[in-house]
Amino acid sequence: MRIAFLTAPEGVEQVELTKPWEAVTDAGHEAVLVSTQKGEVQGFNHLDKADTFPVDRTVDEVSAGDFDGLVLPGGVANPDALRTDEKAVRLVKDFFGRGLPVAAICHAPWTLVEAGVVSGRELTSWPSLRTDIANAGGTWVDEQVKVDTNGPNVLVTSRKPDDLDAFDEALLREFAKASGGQD
Repeated sequence: MRIAFLTAPEGVEQVELTKPWEAVTDAGHEAVLVSTQKGEVQGFNHLDKADTFPVDRTVDEVSAGDFDGLVLPGGVANPDALRTDEKAVRLVKDFFGRGLPVAAICHAPWTLVEAGVVSGRELTSWPSLRTDIANAGGTWVDEQVKVDTNGPNVLVTSRKPDDLDAFDEALLREFAKASGGQD
């Protein structure tokens, strides 16, 4: 499988990028860092700058059809920046339009809200997004990981970094199912 990780140039919660990335690559799949700009992505440990990561492709250079699934890491600033970028939002909509699996953690569902893809879905997130999800027609649940199949694709969501082990396990399982178990 080839999995896109979509982030803004700055503000991604580092562990929410690196742990799922490691899970994907350790399982023998290809992870591709997609961002709204070329160069590097600046990771953060909460509010403190952490490591940088090289961007593989920009949103201008890819489409959902290039991948088998999408991971949206969190951080407060990252999804807030993505949801204001028309090309990033269009890419997220493209994954849903093609029925491809999507996984989002922590604040990342803000981008899903902006893309208009949470209506009729059950998902979890950082608790402060509860009202945004409800206002967008989704149902927020307080669970470590939520797998929703009430739409054109599977949607895997988690609340916070403490949920990463369950998130990684669920995204690998559900993405494999969606791709017919193929790598």
